[in-house]
This record gives sequence, structure tokens and C-alpha cells, in this order.
Amino acid sequence: MTKENTLISKVLVLENSPEARKQISGFCKDNNLKALKVREENLLAVLRSNVDLGGIMIAEDLAGKARDGILLGHQIHKIRPELPLFLRCESNQSLAALSTAEREPFASAYTVENIDALKDVIETSIFTLVYPAKLVTGIAEMTQASLESQFKGLNVHIETPYIVRDRLIFGEIFTLIPIESDWCRGYMTLQAEEGPLLTLVKTNKTHISADEGDDFRNLNGILGEITNLIWGAFKNRYSSFKPVEAHLAQVPIVINHMHRYISFGSVNPQLCFKCVMNDPDNAAIPPFVIYQRFAFNLNWSPEDFHENDQSLDTLVAAGELEFF
Repeated sequence: MTKENTLISKVLVLENSPEARKQISGFCKDNNLKALKVREENLLAVLRSNVDLGGIMIAEDLAGKARDGILLGHQIHKIRPELPLFLRCESNQSLAALSTAEREPFASAYTVENIDALKDVIETSIFTLVYPAKLVTGIAEMTQASLESQFKGLNVHIETPYIVRDRLIFGEIFTLIPIESDWCRGYMTLQAEEGPLLTLVKTNKTHISADEGDDFRNLNGILGEITNLIWGAFKNRYSSFKPVEAHLAQVPIVINHMHRYISFGSVNPQLCFKCVMNDPDNAAIPPFVIYQRFAFNLNWSPEDFHENDQSLDTLVAAGELEFF
């Protein structure tokens, strides 16, 4: 991460000490982390439903029970092994007393007094990949333009981009398209719920006829068209016009529908954009949310990132403009 990069990541904080909460809150604000709190009894439900976490911070002693946080950390690690866990110990003595087996699920253990030591761990466990600021801004711009072209009369808002390590799937409609250039290879996905999208079709907020919304294929088609538009804009703006080397390596993509889980065969975190659309003239229509993710699992060379010259000749060659 660089200072010019405004990417954030969300972390769950399981903490009962008011003083520790204060220290952790300040640390998160200074290190591009958005702290979220959850009651312990609701934790498992949140872990099954939340799709955009970067990690979890756990206190060693929860609800006054010694070592309760350590046991909980082991349980969480079995459920969500992709999420880095950070254990806060009460003192240096309790930190030193941790056995190798107790430490095993945690990316790091720390005390409030030495919380700044977590900075390097956060960089290596959450912000593993560096994303050029121009790339992040450009993706947001082309995504907003693509969404605005497919929805009528809606406000389109793209929240601050962030980093996620979880691999859960959101909603029922899921698109996936390869992203390939001379400096990156991976996949872009769009994920959305079917119900809110159907409502937009029924209220004539899309280019699909209202009476065609009951065919789920038409709903799929909307997200598919948006996916194509974004990839086309990405390719024209960032991809080299020379052929990408053939016979490149691939890795299996694993999808488990029962657990709403997808793996791209890489431990790298993903770049995520949350896109929210709402009707300013009808508050009764629920917001429609699309999660856009980028998994650069096959090649990531940000030092070679470049923007194409958007000259007239380039736009014509790319099919963006045509001569009469």
C-alpha cells in the first residue's frame, strides 16, 4: 500500500475492553482499516453472511473468560481459514505464555501497548498486493458509466474500494470473465441478488420489458451485458494491443454452491467495489447492490501497469468510434 492509495479493508473486532476498543479504533483509522463490531453470539451468523471481510481482531479474554478468545479463534479458523486473525493478549506475560498450538491459527498476537507492531503484519496479510491509484480510479469510472447505461433514472454510487480475503458468493446471479493483459491475468466477477433486480425490471428501470422480467435468463442478461461493457472498457484503456502470450498456465476455479464459496486457487486478496443503485423518486424500491471483484490470481505486475493513449486512432481501432 502507498499513501496515495485509498483502499481500505474491513475487519471484525471482538473486544469487550473499552480502553482496548479505543486503541484499536485509532489504529484502524491510521492503517486503512474499517472496524466493525459484532456480538459474540451473532458472530457465526455474520461469518456465514458477510462477503467483504479482510480479517478479524479477537481479544484473548472475552466476556471475562480467560483464554475464551483463543478457543473462539480456533473455531473461526476452521470455518474461515482464509481470514487472518489477530489476537490481543492482556499483557506481555500472557503473550509469552501462548503455546505454539495456541498461536497456530493467528496471523499475529499483540498487546495494546505494542499494537503498532501489527502494521507490518497488516501489510503482509491483508494489503498483500499493490493496486495503482489510477487503476482503482479508472475501474470505478468505467463501472459507473457501464451501470448508468443499463439502468434508467437511478442514482449510482460506488463506495470506497476495499480489499477482501473472504471467498463467499453474494446473491444468486454471478458473472465471471477473464481479465488478461501484458501486466495482469485473472478474473472479474459481478455478484447480485435476483429479487431487487427483478423489481427494477418490473418498474421499467432497465432496458428489459417489464413483462419479460419473470424469465431469469433476462435478468442474467442484464448482468452479463454490464460485465461485457466493463471488460471492453478495461481492455481499451489498460490492455496492450499486442497479442498476449499463448499457452499460459491456468489453475482450477472451485465453486461450492452449498456453502456459497468460490476459490481461484490463490491466497491473494481481492479488489472489491460495492456498487449501490437506488431510485431517487421512489423510496419504496429497495437499493440494488452489485459486488464487483477482481482476482488477479494468474499474473500481477503493477510495475508494468500503463494506460493506453486514448487518441482518435486508438479509439477507432478498438471499435469505440467509427467513421461514416
